[in-house]
Amino acid sequence: MPSIYDAIKADHDNHRKLLDTIADTSGDSEKRQESWTEFYRDVKSHAAAEEETFYSKLISETWGQDAARHSVHEHQQLDDLMEELNEMDMSSPGWLTKFKTLKHDYEHHIEEEEDEVFTRAKKVIGEEQNEGFGMRFEARKKEEMGLIDEKREDSLED
Repeated sequence: MPSIYDAIKADHDNHRKLLDTIADTSGDSEKRQESWTEFYRDVKSHAAAEEETFYSKLISETWGQDAARHSVHEHQQLDDLMEELNEMDMSSPGWLTKFKTLKHDYEHHIEEEEDEVFTRAKKVIGEEQNEGFGMRFEARKKEEMGLIDEKREDSLED
């Protein structure tokens, strides 16, 4: 079982590849649609699982509260961008412009997590807990994957 850090980093690496694939496609192509759908669903479930398993632990420490709140706030901003992109025509120039913003912002977010947040988190989630948190993260992500459509419908009703 991977540590919490390895599990999150593996997702980030996959997300980077998907972002590059999407950026390398054009129009409303099948490859862009497939890559976008995979990215959208994986990031949604990843972010929810990360907040519930990883960031909830960091918030328990005073110094971790700001870092966790900052990251959760970025998750919301990225989620808003993804929802806007979901509603747009992929072949429009506006879609690509907004996607480039998302790509830039998301890459910045994951670099910040891996460089700054992981360093701080290791003081709270020590090696003896890494795999347990990794297991909880993976299980929660799988559960969240099944809730994406339901949560999206709920948020559209608000």
